[in-house]
Amino acid sequence: MTEEAGNVAGKRWFRNRTEAGMLLANRLAAYADRPDVLILALPRGGVPVAFEIAKALRAPLDVVIVRKLGTPGQEELAMGAIATGGMRVLNDPVVRSLGISTRQIESVAAKEQLELERRERLYRSDRAALDIRDRTVILVDDGIATGTSMQVALAAVRRQGPSRLILAVPVAPLSTCEEMKGMVDEFVCLLSPEDFMAISLWYQDFSQTSDQEVCELLAFANQMRSSEAPIKN
Repeated sequence: MTEEAGNVAGKRWFRNRTEAGMLLANRLAAYADRPDVLILALPRGGVPVAFEIAKALRAPLDVVIVRKLGTPGQEELAMGAIATGGMRVLNDPVVRSLGISTRQIESVAAKEQLELERRERLYRSDRAALDIRDRTVILVDDGIATGTSMQVALAAVRRQGPSRLILAVPVAPLSTCEEMKGMVDEFVCLLSPEDFMAISLWYQDFSQTSDQEVCELLAFANQMRSSEAPIKN
């Protein structure tokens, strides 16, 4: 379920992640007020997008944390990724072409695992991770580029047994959209340009989301859900 760039509110970009989340929420309105629905965000940038969806759908919000495994000496080039729950995916063509050793992979993975665990503790505080099994899960990020991180996130979520898995993002290249469609039960992408280049180009404001903002949005979402819960006598 994709639309070519330019067909969202008659423009080719989003003002910010908040607007992107509101537009996605409109497309996901059929899932509002359903007790089985759970929104999962990829921090950090996916959280402001997912917050707007969770608010509009009146659904709980949690995170699935993914860390890219950067190639030694070329950290922006992903040789793989790890995610919550011990999931790991390697980009085998990159590993083979650059001759990356198992020792190098393990060294990078160990470093990123420490950061993953730090974020788990920071973002959730004393809140336990929400149960995914038999739920309709909507996985959200602020965009997809190559899809490596998203693939490991999807695998990590699938491992926990959701009844239905939906992927929702504001923007992704057309080629990646075609690839992602086969990995989920439903795929919602508002912009799917062939001239993608980078996620940031499709936002007016793509300023970095801070750890503090992530924590505040998750806490606020939890408070909203608590206030909506029926009072038991």
